[in-house]
Amino acid sequence: MAAAAAAAAAFTTTINDLPDVILSNIIAAVSDVRCRNSASIVCRKWYNLERATRASLTLRGNLRDLFMVPNCFTYVSHLDISLLSPWGHSLAAASDPKLIVRLLHRAFPSLSSIKFYVRNPSTIQLIAHQWPNLKHAKLVRWHQRPQISAAGDELKILFQECGQLKSLDLSAFYCWTDDVPPALESYPLLASNLTCLNILNPSFSEGFKTDEIKIITKSCPNLREFRAACTFDPRYIGFVGDEGLVSVSVNCPKLSLLHLADTTALSTARGDPEHDGFTQDDAKINAATLIEVFSGLPLLVELALDVCNNVRDSGPAMEVLDSKCPNLRSLKLGQFHGISMPIESKLDGVALCQKLESLSIRNAGDLTDMGLIAIARGCCRLAKFEIQGCKKITTRGMRTFVSLLRQTLVDVRISCCKNLGAASSLKALEPIQDRIVKLHIDCIWDCAEELEDVHGINGGFDLNVLEQMEASKPPGGHSSSYFMSSSCDYSGMGSAPKKCKYSNNLDSRYVGFDLNDNGFTYENGFVEKTWDMLQYLSLWIKVGQLLTPLSSAGLENCPKLEEIRIKVEGDCRELSRPSEREFGLSILMNYPSLKRMHLDCSDTIGYAHTAPSGQMDLSLWERFYLYCIGDLGLTELDYWPPQDRDVNQRSLSLPAAGLLQECVGLRKLFIHGTAHEHFMMFLLRIPDLRDVQLREDYYPAPENDMSTEMRPDSCSRFEAALNRRRISD
Repeated sequence: MAAAAAAAAAFTTTINDLPDVILSNIIAAVSDVRCRNSASIVCRKWYNLERATRASLTLRGNLRDLFMVPNCFTYVSHLDISLLSPWGHSLAAASDPKLIVRLLHRAFPSLSSIKFYVRNPSTIQLIAHQWPNLKHAKLVRWHQRPQISAAGDELKILFQECGQLKSLDLSAFYCWTDDVPPALESYPLLASNLTCLNILNPSFSEGFKTDEIKIITKSCPNLREFRAACTFDPRYIGFVGDEGLVSVSVNCPKLSLLHLADTTALSTARGDPEHDGFTQDDAKINAATLIEVFSGLPLLVELALDVCNNVRDSGPAMEVLDSKCPNLRSLKLGQFHGISMPIESKLDGVALCQKLESLSIRNAGDLTDMGLIAIARGCCRLAKFEIQGCKKITTRGMRTFVSLLRQTLVDVRISCCKNLGAASSLKALEPIQDRIVKLHIDCIWDCAEELEDVHGINGGFDLNVLEQMEASKPPGGHSSSYFMSSSCDYSGMGSAPKKCKYSNNLDSRYVGFDLNDNGFTYENGFVEKTWDMLQYLSLWIKVGQLLTPLSSAGLENCPKLEEIRIKVEGDCRELSRPSEREFGLSILMNYPSLKRMHLDCSDTIGYAHTAPSGQMDLSLWERFYLYCIGDLGLTELDYWPPQDRDVNQRSLSLPAAGLLQECVGLRKLFIHGTAHEHFMMFLLRIPDLRDVQLREDYYPAPENDMSTEMRPDSCSRFEAALNRRRISD
């Protein structure tokens, strides 16, 4: 028996016995950083394979400690040093900047891509000189643009040193629109080799004008991806209209991704909820121009046009997208009207783009329930859908839309829709509540729309009738003549065909499907409201409103919810004080898997210092919003403090620091603002906290911190105290 056991042990095979090539591919497929770190300490063999397959690395150390950078990541091709501490501090201001960059070059000799913070032009000179063979560069700056002798001089330094650049990302680089065209014109060979250019920057007070777009696209004829912030408003001189759009398609015919957005569309602030979706002025863009542009860009895979001025009667242009751009998979439209207006059950406009997998519609003033349903019938592959500012969409139309896309739709965003508050949005999404993975809704508890009479057909459509129309389609008839497209399978999830049972009754849990055949849990005759696959939840809520109604609105049970983002917006100065003591974070304790939170109060405006009589200053509002955050068991938290715009201050207050220290499970904490040093020392009481940073990543970041707030020396003292602690794992 002992011999048999020994023989069996001799033939036991473990994963470590796999050939190095296979094991290397397995480790290379692991994306989670902590999992890779765990794999690297299994044995020496795994350590070497993990280091050899590590392609990307982000450094978060202090500038003073860069001499400790390990030399084992020599195969890394992408390096991110934009988050070095102290955050936003100039690399050139270090005691010996040339020594630092030489150490970095020795540790990472194989770089082809880099992301770094540029406080001044000397930083570009230091970095670019060490890696002249860079293919991709992303520049980051939230501070004010420094005074330079001529427009574009900073970019010219980069272009002069790195002549092999293929990709340039300036989406988070605070500069002027005047800086880009002259730099590209000065280096025509480099510009002609660029394949990716991202100048979609929210810091621009005005976007690129027609003449600038012409220069940029003419200089870069081989672009595959182009993103830019433009000025479409016809009230401005040089606005982008028909001529500017046509120049993009003529000069850059190889584009597979085109994203043009007005600067107002990049603002985080929401528009007027009572706005009807139409602006006062029309954009100078017509359907014939759009057709010409689409015809000139046959390789498009992703298209985004967010104009912020009316583009009327765009339906005919949308109809040619499917034929002119056969590879199109993602479409985003802002302020386009007439995109889906079916007449006598015939599909038109966007509904004819049958290959779309992602669709975003913003401020389509004439989009109705019938138009939305037509889109669902035609675009039957949609996995991601966003609707914003469409005032005519109701719960009934949205519910029917998601019912028809039940098999594919997993990512939905609903915002600024007058008739779709929190409860009505969740009611509309019930048909896919067992499948949806990512969701955004507005926490508007007093939605203007009341649910329609469930016995009436308010929307003017009946899914059972539409199904009969499809069944009676004449032989050889084109599927686009009917809402039901023959290329889409609306049977059940099983392999055998199943007849759907459609209903307009909003009291039923799943419009359009037979509940008895879909395996949902019943209790006392009611369907349990379980969002089985939901992993990410995004919420918008007005300042002063409470989060506590979230559960009763329909989000009672989310067993797999791991991450939540809460955006609070409004002016605290218009309110005396909230109606309750706490915002309601304790309601999130219902979600057992919740580990990551983004709490964004950056657009919450108030008094940073002494408030007038009867008002609360921002420290008390912070206590209101952070109350009970320590009970959630979070491991990662990003927090944006509220701001006082009059003094350009976003600072962590004493009550906020006291409440954050109660998050005993936190490992990562990023505060997007400033703080006093002694407030930061409160955070040392969090036992397993590993990564903390203050980031003033908003425009414009304060140039010089106040004497009582965190300075480079203060950051270094705090980080030294943090690193001296022993971490349990």
